[in-house]
Amino acid sequence: MQELKIIKSTTLKDKPEQVGDFGTIFTDHMFVLDYEEGKGWHNPVIEPYQPMLVDPASAILHYGQGIFEGMKAYKTNDGLVQLFRPRDNFLRLNRSAERLCIPQIDVDFVLECLNKLIELESEWIPTKEGTSLYIRPYIVATESFLGVRPSHKYKLFIILSPVGAYYPEGLKPVKILVEDKFVRAVAGGLGEAKTMANYAASLLAAQEAKSKGFSQVLWLDGVNLKYVEEVGTMNIFFKINGEIITPALNGSILPGITRDSVIKVLKSWGLTVNERKISIDEVVEAFDNELLEEAFGTGTAAVISPVGILQYKDKKMELKDFESDSIAHKLYDFITKLQYGKENDTFDWIKSLS
Repeated sequence: MQELKIIKSTTLKDKPEQVGDFGTIFTDHMFVLDYEEGKGWHNPVIEPYQPMLVDPASAILHYGQGIFEGMKAYKTNDGLVQLFRPRDNFLRLNRSAERLCIPQIDVDFVLECLNKLIELESEWIPTKEGTSLYIRPYIVATESFLGVRPSHKYKLFIILSPVGAYYPEGLKPVKILVEDKFVRAVAGGLGEAKTMANYAASLLAAQEAKSKGFSQVLWLDGVNLKYVEEVGTMNIFFKINGEIITPALNGSILPGITRDSVIKVLKSWGLTVNERKISIDEVVEAFDNELLEEAFGTGTAAVISPVGILQYKDKKMELKDFESDSIAHKLYDFITKLQYGKENDTFDWIKSLS
């Protein structure tokens, strides 16, 4: 791999006092890496954030061959910059790449380049509680051709955005609508890859849910519309009669980094997490029998989101107002303290910038 080139911007932006809506503000620089068949990944550069030039015939525009990731950088009280499980995110990027016929990246090299980018943009990392620097790596097919086959050219970008809470509700319970008409993915499809197509497939249902006052939709399996899968931007957990349950990864569910972290944390606390099929009927029955104790989502953007209302058809399941001793709150407190350097990292998840 060639040596990383750094081109500093000559016109720096004013840094905002407030981060505003999630993902609407971007830093001064970005990382770019090219791929061409026969040459491999090459030309690594940190350069000023700017519009990308795209040929009208670029493969990404016509056939959707693209993948992405999401992670965060945090600043501790003593000014240290920390990343949460960044290597796992890049390993998942490679798994998505394999599914989309995109060449594998050198994880160690890209991590090194990310560290350089964040060092350059460290003043953009907000310090207010609950804020962070969102990191968006993505790869798009850039070869100019009209034909259904894997591209021979790609670009990897990493852009940065200072952010606050993903949901306006913050840690307050969110309202989720169970989707019983549209489907997002099926086993054997693209559901387990973090690709643009999955999110495009979710937009209409999410838009309809928001028009009814809900934050997101909960997807059911694409074959029977029976088994719970995941929320639009999060994995889902239930606590039923003391049992913590999350849908098993089945090829149509994204293997979330936060999901995996939550499972590991709960097990370290001596709790059992069952990864298994769970039908929406089982959830409804548990609610009717007053056994549905908690429901919460997990994801990089929101970390933990307690579910306050779960609506399925005409059935409104209103869960209790979560107190500080709930599993959701304990998880949120523990994971965010890890991320901000306020909790001892016994899992070796935190990577500090040297």
